[in-house]
Amino acid sequence: MRRWLRHHRYAFLVAVRRLLSQPFSSLSNMLVIALTLATPILTASILISAQPVARQVSVSPEVTLFLKPDAPSSTAQQIAARLQADYAEKISAVRIAPRAQIYSRLKQDPAWADALAALPGNPLPDAVVITLKEQPDLARDAAALVQEWKKWREVDRVQHDSAWVQRLDAILGFVRVGLSMLAAVVALVVLATVFNTVRLQALSQREEIAVARLVGATEAFVRLPFLYLGALTGIVSGVAAVILAALALTPLNAALARLASSYGTQLALQLPDALSLALAVVVVAILGALAARWSVTRNTRF
Repeated sequence: MRRWLRHHRYAFLVAVRRLLSQPFSSLSNMLVIALTLATPILTASILISAQPVARQVSVSPEVTLFLKPDAPSSTAQQIAARLQADYAEKISAVRIAPRAQIYSRLKQDPAWADALAALPGNPLPDAVVITLKEQPDLARDAAALVQEWKKWREVDRVQHDSAWVQRLDAILGFVRVGLSMLAAVVALVVLATVFNTVRLQALSQREEIAVARLVGATEAFVRLPFLYLGALTGIVSGVAAVILAALALTPLNAALARLASSYGTQLALQLPDALSLALAVVVVAILGALAARWSVTRNTRF
């Protein structure tokens, strides 16, 4: 056990010495990996911060049926009764918005008063507002109901108020796919950068490795310092990426706060939880070690 620990301690110190012996090259490689990794971290921050906003939005959409302007006043009551009788399992509430009531409210609004005063009469139709029940496939069912209600003879127009919620969900889905692709790009960058770094190290120490083999060094003994070199590169790069992402959130949150305040709300981006960030650093370290093993295996066969 003590021999195993001494072996790993020696390999670790050799890896640190090799990193410090070429500081500019090491820092350049780590910076490339850190900047690449910071991009998906920031994307994940946006996704994590947007999901609570989407959850706070009511997922029970309201559908408004606007009746034809010449429809009798009793038509709205008839349609409401029909909806409650035929769609009770899909509707949680139905309310009627009489045209006279809406017209009266608009006339009290200074922004509409002058425009309505120029009209000869009330141009607004009666409306029936329907609140749908929450269900697993709500978006598809709501779209099907909208298409069905558009065909009713008394209905002039149907407005689906939750369409923007569906668009938001589609945007979040697009961001998730993009985040997966960014993660794949980061993995390739880590593999390529560490592979090239270890390749150059192995070629520059070709004679040292050859002498070590002549005196009985095993392949595991030769490879282990390079594995630590790749892992250390990944760890330092991962930590630097987290720091860069945290620094980038400061100006982003300042700009976002000004935008959110104009809408009377508050919103701030936040990094993923510590466990997820630690897992990302570990994954990058493992990728670095794998790239180092691959590189040293291919470039020390002499």
